Amino acid sequence: MKQLLVAFLFVLFSLPAQAQNRGLPDFTELVEKQGPAVVNISTTQSARSNGRGAQPFPFDENDPMYEFFRRFIPRQPGMPGAPGAPREFESRSLGSGFVVSTDGYILTNAHVIDGADEILVRLTDKREFKARVIGADKRTDVALIKIEATGLPTVRFGDPGVLKVGEWVVAIGSPFGFENSVTAGIVSAKGRALPQENYVPFIQTDVAVNPGNSGGPLFNLKGEVVGINSQIYSRSGGFMGISFAIPIDVAMEVQSQLRANGKVSRGRIGVVIQEVTKELAESFGLSKAQGAAVNAVEKGGPAEKAGIEPGDVILKFEGKTITSSSDLPRLVGSTKPGSKVTIQVWRKGATRELSLVVGEVADEKVATRSSRGAKPAERAANRLGLVVSELSAEQKRELKVNGGLLIEDVRGSTGRVDLRPGDVILALITRGESIELRTTEQFNKLLAQFDKSANVTLLVRRGELQTFVTIKGLPDRRTE
Repeated sequence: MKQLLVAFLFVLFSLPAQAQNRGLPDFTELVEKQGPAVVNISTTQSARSNGRGAQPFPFDENDPMYEFFRRFIPRQPGMPGAPGAPREFESRSLGSGFVVSTDGYILTNAHVIDGADEILVRLTDKREFKARVIGADKRTDVALIKIEATGLPTVRFGDPGVLKVGEWVVAIGSPFGFENSVTAGIVSAKGRALPQENYVPFIQTDVAVNPGNSGGPLFNLKGEVVGINSQIYSRSGGFMGISFAIPIDVAMEVQSQLRANGKVSRGRIGVVIQEVTKELAESFGLSKAQGAAVNAVEKGGPAEKAGIEPGDVILKFEGKTITSSSDLPRLVGSTKPGSKVTIQVWRKGATRELSLVVGEVADEKVATRSSRGAKPAERAANRLGLVVSELSAEQKRELKVNGGLLIEDVRGSTGRVDLRPGDVILALITRGESIELRTTEQFNKLLAQFDKSANVTLLVRRGELQTFVTIKGLPDRRTE
């Protein structure tokens, strides 16, 4: 009886441990089979010191990656900032990559090889090869390089579209130069849009990624590459549990063009867009928050020629639904310039089908902003807490608009943080209708029609840019 009780207790207490062990993945086979296709990439870049301690990194002091690398790449003798630094020096950086074809084509990040004079690829069998750049695309941060070798091990490709949040993933790379280091985690989110990254729906993970991991592969448990590790979010310069990978389908589309042409040709339609919030959807008369709201249309661009107007909401592009505004740049960018496509827009409470010929992305231009610095008027604010004035003929000519109201002051405690003096209110949007504003009297009469709980959406011009601003709730009376 005693022996039976002991056996029962042993089984009872071992069950949770067995259950827990069964739930933990085993990465050993994955690493053994796929690890040889992952390579270490080191680059050398000749640079000139300014004689005042210039940093040996391919980033200026305003670049977010500057602090990242400054903290973790130690200074070497002879580099700027170290004793006895010469005026000429070599900047070295490390990264990762993976072989995509047996004849030596390798995928990595564009920032890993950017500005490099020499690229050295080291395999897991310790062989080293000098690589040449086939092409690089900074917009997606994807680069294709080539080494002269044959019979190389290659990775297998998976479908990022079937990845699920919570699924295990594995990164292999060379953090801080430690070759073929393996880290694991889960998919935290999919389709992440990052600032200034319009063409990549990033995979967010909690896989440990550090300097040197950039350009390395992200595997699913089947041993298939689903992404390229590209960025991390960090306040310290080190890993903080948030890393981002470029979906492999996006990367392979880029590499196909790089292999064929050495560059990427990307479509454009010439619009400035923003996300459709719940409040904007209500103002536009949409049943739900989806699509891309058009703030401005480039004069003479493909969108204007197709009849797209500011205030339209783009719902579909070539039959594909625009769930979030970030979907549109990706769809347009992947469309071959010159292609004729159909766009569905929402305008004044109804959908319209428009035909458009896609243009080609040129070099990026930085919009210039004007500064008005208008002095607040010594008079009462309107119901929104805004002091506005009608534009003069000269101001209209300068801004190239037919009407609008200049914000001279923002008052009250109604939280109008999205509006500032110098902004020009062009229109008020309600129930899907855009009403151009020309006089303060017209504006005040329109505001008087709203009840206290209403949301008011304004089309606002700021410098060269236009945006929609939604104000939630209105005071019962004018703010004095």
